[in-house]
Amino acid sequence: MDTQNSLFSLFCFFLVCFFSDEQVVVEGRRLPWTSSPFGFRPKMLFGNTFPGKPSGRFSDGFVSTDYIAGYLGMKTPIPYRWREQLSERVKDGLNIAYGGTGVFDTMVAEPNMTTQIDFLQQLLHDSVYTKRNLKTSVAFVSVAGNDYATYNAKNGSAQDFPAFMESLMNQLMVNLKRIHDMGVRKIGITSLLPLGCLPRNTAPFSFQHCDDTYNALVALHNQLLSQVVNTLNQQTNTSNNPSFFILDLYNAFWTVFNRNETYEGNDPTFEKPFEPCCFGVSGGFKCGNVDENGENKYTLCSDPISKFFWDGVHPVEQGWYVVYKTPAFQNSLKQFYGLT
Repeated sequence: MDTQNSLFSLFCFFLVCFFSDEQVVVEGRRLPWTSSPFGFRPKMLFGNTFPGKPSGRFSDGFVSTDYIAGYLGMKTPIPYRWREQLSERVKDGLNIAYGGTGVFDTMVAEPNMTTQIDFLQQLLHDSVYTKRNLKTSVAFVSVAGNDYATYNAKNGSAQDFPAFMESLMNQLMVNLKRIHDMGVRKIGITSLLPLGCLPRNTAPFSFQHCDDTYNALVALHNQLLSQVVNTLNQQTNTSNNPSFFILDLYNAFWTVFNRNETYEGNDPTFEKPFEPCCFGVSGGFKCGNVDENGENKYTLCSDPISKFFWDGVHPVEQGWYVVYKTPAFQNSLKQFYGLT
């Protein structure tokens, strides 16, 4: 396979040569914490491992897209909003991701996946990219579960949930096909990670075990996602040389969670993988919140490397690195990039 010369990302999200959600470097904008009902102290927290200050990453340092870009031999694509200030970097790809967004509108007032793809369409119209550029590019799409969180927040019923999931998959299929029709020939979409194992969902169990109800939802999502990808490869006549791939975050996360003191590999293990480094002192607070007097309303560990999760949702840099190194994720990257 020829060397890819661009990378886009959607985080629903979208990177061209990446597409996705909040597990990546998010759009260069005011981050969601600024709209919190409480104060926030980002200088002490996010980005403190790399680059030493907040950088738009929901972590203490590198996140998944940094490692994927490195795997492809590229720099991390710049955020869409910086395309004019850093125009010399646009040729290397673009990150059209907005943290907290989804396939549909979510509780975050930012562009959903359809609108993110509109941005790429406009760049084609404006000749920032050409069809030829996109044919030698790859796209990374990540749907991290924000649509489901929004459904729950709006008191969606259990009875209507199957229909909602079906509509989400139908729209996702439309979106992925649209990216392909623009010219991108390699499109990777992440499987949904075990949402029941996020600290915000393991907190009621003292961070000791996962919530099986959430993980049952994840299993169904990933089953349907596999069907979507298979259908798209059939519809585009690419079954023998696929254009659409699943990047296996689900099994990668479980690989890390299941490692214990008997693990004999070289990668780090985590004694309490569901316990985060930074967490609110009670249910009303999140990592980084302070009250009206400036008092911290979160606890912070002394060594992020000892933890898998940074906050209630996102892994630390070390956690993302270990996920990236798992056989499950490495194998799916090799298939995606045509190395198998």
